[in-house]
Amino acid sequence: MRAHHAHTAKALDVQVEPGAEFWGWAGRTLGALARTATGAPAWLRLVSAPEDKAAGKLWDGALDAQLAFGDLDGHRPALLAVHDAVDDGIAYRAELSVRVDDPVLSDDPVLQHEAQLPDSWWNDLAGTLEKVAAVDTGRVAVRQQYMERAIPEFVGIPAPAVSCWTTAHADVHWANLTAPLRLLDWEGWGQAPEAFDAATFYAYSLLQPVTAARVRAAFPVLGSPAGLAAEATVCAQLLQTVARGDNLVLEGPLRNWAEELRRR
Repeated sequence: MRAHHAHTAKALDVQVEPGAEFWGWAGRTLGALARTATGAPAWLRLVSAPEDKAAGKLWDGALDAQLAFGDLDGHRPALLAVHDAVDDGIAYRAELSVRVDDPVLSDDPVLQHEAQLPDSWWNDLAGTLEKVAAVDTGRVAVRQQYMERAIPEFVGIPAPAVSCWTTAHADVHWANLTAPLRLLDWEGWGQAPEAFDAATFYAYSLLQPVTAARVRAAFPVLGSPAGLAAEATVCAQLLQTVARGDNLVLEGPLRNWAEELRRR
């Protein structure tokens, strides 16, 4: 990966800055700080996959997002260039993006302390997700078939009817957000039940009751009939991860949430 990352930097005419490497899950991605030929700060991320799997929603997520959203009025780091290569049956895609120098709000997707954020930040988040929701796309983040299977199993109710499908970032959590607001990681975006992003953000805030209440205040669709399908879906998704041994700190709050959903 290091050799291919260096080759990509040369191909895109960027200079990688010395310092830390940022590795993704199982060494699948490698990111580093860089500068363009004009000296502009950038971020160079390389992702790898077997050649026969280098396609589809996750592979094309960042590129599709750039075409669909641009920089979302500065709230999404713009994609500047893409470079593809194949070597010995492995495909590599390099994505050169505008650098975000502000740190993410949490190293963990699950919020570990109450958030101290101004009202303007919450307004920016709500407005940005509203703009995302309005974009038309054929990409799918959540499938009806999954809802019909997972919600009865993990929440204990039939899958609620979806009153409206909208476009979602689909991974809104505290490790994908900065202040001032930037929303990172656009691999998995696509169609989902209305309020899916709000429900996801709420789920990752459950350990902090003041912040969880602030999420509900920012997204009043939560708790309403229109938000039920999204809430049940997110609750089921995360309870499924708990069953696999992940997100165990959320198990109690998620089960309480599921009980609340069963009473609605």
